[in-house]
Amino acid sequence: MNRSMSVRVVVKAANVSAQHILYKPAEWLVRRSSSVGEHAFFKPSELDWIPRVEAGWTAIRDELLVVLRERERIPNFQEVSSEQTRITQDNKWKTYWLYAYGRKMADNCRSCPETTRLIEAIPAIKTAFFSILAPRKHIPEHRGPYAGVLRYHLGLIVPRQKEACRIRVGSEMAHWEEGKSLVFDDTYLHEVWNDTDEERVVLFVDFARPLPFPVSLLNEAMIRILSRSGYVQEIVENVRDWNRQAGTATTG
Repeated sequence: MNRSMSVRVVVKAANVSAQHILYKPAEWLVRRSSSVGEHAFFKPSELDWIPRVEAGWTAIRDELLVVLRERERIPNFQEVSSEQTRITQDNKWKTYWLYAYGRKMADNCRSCPETTRLIEAIPAIKTAFFSILAPRKHIPEHRGPYAGVLRYHLGLIVPRQKEACRIRVGSEMAHWEEGKSLVFDDTYLHEVWNDTDEERVVLFVDFARPLPFPVSLLNEAMIRILSRSGYVQEIVENVRDWNRQAGTATTG
């Protein structure tokens, strides 16, 4: 699943160029026009689809537990996206992908039908995966690629010492709770700690930031450009390779 160093350099250079030329001006506009304002964290009550997802959280967790039976075969994040080597190099952050910027990982979704049904009802969903954080894992400060999406976490498995498993977004701190939601802007600098001896798993979703027309059209166009970038293509190819090695290989 590892790509050559030359390909990684090209992918990184393309991402940096696109961010400065295209995404920075677009980010200014979408933040200024945001229907939910501009914050580090957002109130879940501002998004009417969240109660439906939370109501199905135990069904999602049940499908996750089946996935985790073969935990050792789930790829590390940096094995799926080489960009992540900036923030993780060990085997303590694994990801099981369902969607990657609109690209459906059909076999993984087929293995998690109820999860797929619930996430596909989220308006303007772009990315979804199970984010599996091992005990004593620290994710250093970083930011996401584009402010035109917001990030949603649904707590599925949370350590008993939940305050010791936490996320900082900007200057604000929060922790996960099972069956409860966090919504934040991942283009704020953020950092994660699991300072416990237990695993933490969330359903990780990116969805298009709510925006008025016609800014929403511009935002969708920017997200489509990102979905065709080397950054996303690498994720799709690596998940396909992983599924092929596991005996399946289909993307929608």
